[in-house]
Amino acid sequence: MDSLWGNLFKGERKKKEHILGVLKDIPIFQGLNPRELDCIDRVLHKRQYDTDEVIFSQGSMGAGMYIVVDGSVKIITEPSGDTVAELGDGEFFGEIALLDESPRSATAVAMTPCTVLGFFQGDLFGLTERNPRLGIKIVLKLSRIIGRRLITANAQAHSLQEELNSLKAGKAGG
Repeated sequence: MDSLWGNLFKGERKKKEHILGVLKDIPIFQGLNPRELDCIDRVLHKRQYDTDEVIFSQGSMGAGMYIVVDGSVKIITEPSGDTVAELGDGEFFGEIALLDESPRSATAVAMTPCTVLGFFQGDLFGLTERNPRLGIKIVLKLSRIIGRRLITANAQAHSLQEELNSLKAGKAGG
């Protein structure tokens, strides 16, 4: 009888260890101790998606971020359907919605059957109320990630502007 119960709980323990392993590798949660990761694990929303199932649609209100536990997700722009990114195990998307409920800038679709964890703005706020230090750690990490992405986007925009100016100058001269 002990082995039956042991096997039942062993499977659940392995799943939890796997999720905690995924979380510790997510930049927003890196550097958190096991107790803090466990606090986050308790508020996550686990969901299975089938191939081609929409996780969220462009234009819908953002509610939070998603973490791919297993499987793959593509991020596409509408109406063109252009793929902006393909994400796999341990990658995350939609994190800006933790800070801002503005409409989604793209659509997320499961490319394969996948398991995804949702971490929503309400979860972050509740966590921050219960454990302000942990909440601040997460928000600071999130701010740094978004800041780095903004710097990269600005550099890309600057480079594109220079390229456009060069093309205009070439067109005007020739």
